[in-house]
Amino acid sequence: MKENEENDGETVAEEKNDSSQIRGNCTKASRAGEQEEGEEKRAKKVRPESEINYKGGKELSEDGKEIERNTCHQCKRNDKGRVVRCTRCERRRYCVICITRWYPRLSEEAFVEACPVCRNNCNCKSCLRLDGPTAKSNNLILKFSNEEKLQYSKYILRILLPFLEQFHAEQMCEREMEAKIKGLPASEIKPKNSNCQANERIYCNNCQTSIVDFHRSCPQCFYDLCLTCCRELRDGFLQGGDEEVIMRYENRGFEYLHGGDATSTDHEPCGGVNVDTRDPFELHDAISNKNDTCSEVVNSIAGDADKFKYEWRSTEAGAIPCPPPSAGGCGEGILEFKCIFPDNWVSELLLEVEEIYRKHDLEKVPENFGQECSCSKFVGENFDMDKSRRVSSRGNFEDNFLYNPSAKDLHYTDLKHFQSHWLKGEPVIISDVLESASGLSWEPMVMWRAFRQKSGNKHKPLLDVSAINCLDWCEVDIDVIQFFQGYSNGRADPFGWPQFLKLKDWPPSNLFDERLPRHGAEFLSCLPFKEYTHPSCGYLNLAVKLPENSLKPDMGPKTYIAYGFSQELLRGDSVTKLHCDMSDAVNVLTHSESVTIEDISTIKKLQKKHAAQDEREFYGNNQESTEMLQSQRLNENGLSRLNEKTFLPAFERNNTNEVRAPNLAKGNRLNERPDEKASIETQILDQKVSDIEEGMGLNIGRNEDENLDSQNYLTETNNSTYESGGKSCVEVEMVSSSDIIINDGREKLLEASEIVEKSQEKECANYQMPISRNMLENIEDVDGGALWDIFRRQDVPKLEEYVRKHYKEFRHIYGNPLPQIIHPIHDQTVYLTRQHKRKLKEEYGIEPWTFIQKLGDAVFIPAGCPHQVRNLKSCIKVAVDFVSPENVQECVRLTEEFRILPRNHIAKEDKLEVKKIALHAIGQAVKDLEALSSSTGVNGMPPS
Repeated sequence: MKENEENDGETVAEEKNDSSQIRGNCTKASRAGEQEEGEEKRAKKVRPESEINYKGGKELSEDGKEIERNTCHQCKRNDKGRVVRCTRCERRRYCVICITRWYPRLSEEAFVEACPVCRNNCNCKSCLRLDGPTAKSNNLILKFSNEEKLQYSKYILRILLPFLEQFHAEQMCEREMEAKIKGLPASEIKPKNSNCQANERIYCNNCQTSIVDFHRSCPQCFYDLCLTCCRELRDGFLQGGDEEVIMRYENRGFEYLHGGDATSTDHEPCGGVNVDTRDPFELHDAISNKNDTCSEVVNSIAGDADKFKYEWRSTEAGAIPCPPPSAGGCGEGILEFKCIFPDNWVSELLLEVEEIYRKHDLEKVPENFGQECSCSKFVGENFDMDKSRRVSSRGNFEDNFLYNPSAKDLHYTDLKHFQSHWLKGEPVIISDVLESASGLSWEPMVMWRAFRQKSGNKHKPLLDVSAINCLDWCEVDIDVIQFFQGYSNGRADPFGWPQFLKLKDWPPSNLFDERLPRHGAEFLSCLPFKEYTHPSCGYLNLAVKLPENSLKPDMGPKTYIAYGFSQELLRGDSVTKLHCDMSDAVNVLTHSESVTIEDISTIKKLQKKHAAQDEREFYGNNQESTEMLQSQRLNENGLSRLNEKTFLPAFERNNTNEVRAPNLAKGNRLNERPDEKASIETQILDQKVSDIEEGMGLNIGRNEDENLDSQNYLTETNNSTYESGGKSCVEVEMVSSSDIIINDGREKLLEASEIVEKSQEKECANYQMPISRNMLENIEDVDGGALWDIFRRQDVPKLEEYVRKHYKEFRHIYGNPLPQIIHPIHDQTVYLTRQHKRKLKEEYGIEPWTFIQKLGDAVFIPAGCPHQVRNLKSCIKVAVDFVSPENVQECVRLTEEFRILPRNHIAKEDKLEVKKIALHAIGQAVKDLEALSSSTGVNGMPPS
């Protein structure tokens, strides 16, 4: 089957907005925009700059006299008081009011030195709406020297050779099968060309996977079948053709979302909005019987699919007949052997690569390009803590740290350092990347000014947007100004529960630069390792190797704008659920803003109702399973059950609030391996979060006496860390309640660790977990915005097993408990809370890399690493996808996983076409390497 357009599926239920609750304040919000434009209309008429005469940087009147103007470049008004004049251009002025409102991080002295226009970061409406490329964006085109191209081409071929060999072997197997069917030598087999145009895509009618080259096709109805399906069909276990699976979520009313009884509301809006129920699966029009249960529908469909697969067989010789009309075919004739690329193109390409491999001795390339770095040596002077961040506490120390340099410290040689971690499938964090850009504001209202378009503009209006309500996972239509007001000030639903909305992949355009040209240029300029991340000319970004006239995947950039709150409320949190991307990605936090929630008493009451509802629906009377629910509530000391076992026994309190050193023989866990129990770092983080909850009154279940006990805090003493054979121990001292720092009426949390006396130095030395000074992030850090959990690829089987075991403990659309799961990760219906992560560690011994993304942090996520994110503040993130040579094999593996999902699954469509990308990348690398070698010599030196 062919198609020349890609369909963008949504990951959540769509809806139409008829809600007075959501739209209640739209009139007021719209007036804010009208007021701003009214101020501009009331401003005095100013001559366009093109009509103004200048001499020596001074503005002159028509008779040549110097004019002293006070018109602000930002607001175009001259009646708002004192202005600050730029000494660099000597033309532009900004009033103090606009400086304070729109440029809070720039001082008046900075304006005098260079105005925002001179700095290339002016955020007035005229500058933000420039549709053409900015002057600075001309410098964003990457240029590589011949030596760099030579080395990069060698690297690409060295990494992708195994993929090419495997791809070629699969094609040769099908060629030999065709020779067997026709009784001819394989050398005489010539597949027919499918005549697929460059801007078309052929995909398998059975598994929906993109077809790259060899395939089989019906000459009458053009039913196409990929090589994998051909092989499985001959072997008798065809996969990938499963029919739609219908996941039904019942709208039980808005009160049900907050612990109330379910009501029959088939057509009643959920929380004031109309919703659809098709996430992550689309409803099939042929199935409309609402009396069928989810299991009945699934079993019926599965039975039909199994019957069809049982009847569809190949001939004894291996020929494959066209399937019957009920399966999308015509039931007549035999599928023909066809190709998309010219015959023998892949075979010839492989021969060329093998010749280059020998000629250039590519076997030695990894030794010089992607070598092992000093981060793998945790003992000795080579370990640089300034470029690493501790993110886990596994038994294997190498997995506990992630490469985390600062953008300002990056040099060309750091690319090899990056590759050494990237080759191992590790995430990478680059800090302070925004400092390398011009400083254009990512403030919400600046974004709104950039998004908004007037009538008559060539762009469509963007005054209304669709947002996802994280409580019921339904979409709401909302005015963009109202959304951004909630971003800064917070929102609450009719019950007083914090409402967390998020936009995804917005603005709705495939080209970020067309709607946000200035911000697009700003984002590209701050990207680290542009050899990989640049979306149009990154030499090691294989996605750019596709021909110009071919269909290309949408790799971004894309914005992700969402509310957030530091406390994990357990219901309706602003999260991106557990999922796995098919390609690599880099995600930059460009803006974050704290939101204060005042009505804590209402939240506490609703949390108790939520907990009671979970106990009824998740566990019933199952005492053993109820332990998970109990761990989700804060116990008397604000700690989880697991934390109580591993942390609290280290301290013995008396009535005078004194803290004594722990008795190692009576419950202290310092001598236990970190892969057996929760890590000290996790315990400290939990303590910090619990203290936040206490400071805000969210400590469900505590009594007054126990609250008095919690008024004492622990803090790490200065210079208390000492090294012992590559390991370290931390001493802590007591801080009274009078020493606690107050921040916005809440107690700012102080770092804590286990007390270790000098007499117990031997026991501490036996504890195999090095503790770094920066091993903990303050969860209320002024720059911290999002909490990330990224899982290792090797832990995926255990992670999937855990989700399958506990899937009934999660809620999704309409707040319904999950009726079933198709794939634990690809369904994107689960978020692992702190309690679930502890239980995962207890039951399966695995944990994710966990860290807080700060403002300006660029997080690199390798393909194939499941991850989830929770916003601790309202955040604006910008992300771009890319395809690195190192992870092509992982992308191929994911493609094979996606192909066996049901037809209507959210992850089913093969939009990336990674095999096509890899083949074109190999072909381009061969061309570049041959051209460069002929001009510079085999090893990059001029020929003699």
